[in-house]
Amino acid sequence: MGVTAAAASLRVPRPAARILMVDRVGRVLLMRFTPGDRPPLWCTPGGAVDPGETYEQAAARELWEETGLRLDCGPQVARRQVQFLTFEGVEVDADERYFRIDLDTCEIAAGALTDLELRVLHSWRWFAPEELADWPEAIFPGDLAQMLEDTRCR
Repeated sequence: MGVTAAAASLRVPRPAARILMVDRVGRVLLMRFTPGDRPPLWCTPGGAVDPGETYEQAAARELWEETGLRLDCGPQVARRQVQFLTFEGVEVDADERYFRIDLDTCEIAAGALTDLELRVLHSWRWFAPEELADWPEAIFPGDLAQMLEDTRCR
């Protein structure tokens, strides 16, 4: 059943910056969230753009908050419009901008998680692209393997 125009208009706009962090062997970093109202899920680092921020500034801030890394996230490499229910229970229409960081290796240690992230961000893991298709828990975005291929440095 599709979303009606009236239902879609009730969604809150949510600009967001997400990071495709890829290590030297092609694995992507994903965060595991365990909200109380749905099964656990995995997604790329990132989150909502704060008022007054650009997508680029939000990407750098989110990267630091969730991984402890202060890096230039580079140019936007992908964009998607998605609708979902946030962990706070808000129906949103998200304009997600993706930034890709390729690096040799790194240690991950959160820089400054929000109270919500402290409650629901359970762990992180590097995923090989071939693991994404049949992982037993949901991974977002659903076409992450294709997105990684499409944005790979040539």
